Amino acid sequence: MAEFRKTLQGLPWIVKLLLVIVYDIYGALYRISRGDAVGIIVGVLQLITGNFFGIFWLIDLITVIVKKEVT
Repeated sequence: MAEFRKTLQGLPWIVKLLLVIVYDIYGALYRISRGDAVGIIVGVLQLITGNFFGIFWLIDLITVIVKKEVT
């Protein structure tokens, strides 16, 4: 999982931004790749339910724009 997270972090900023805009795939995969139980549950629920009505999508979008990384 650590290699996958490094691969995600190594993506160009514009690709991260596009993956956040399109259904927040980047945020969900990043949370799953952290490997902790809460991250896996939130990431899977995020993919299944459509990002909890956009809350995580908005947070991820703002953090990728400002910090260039998902928190």
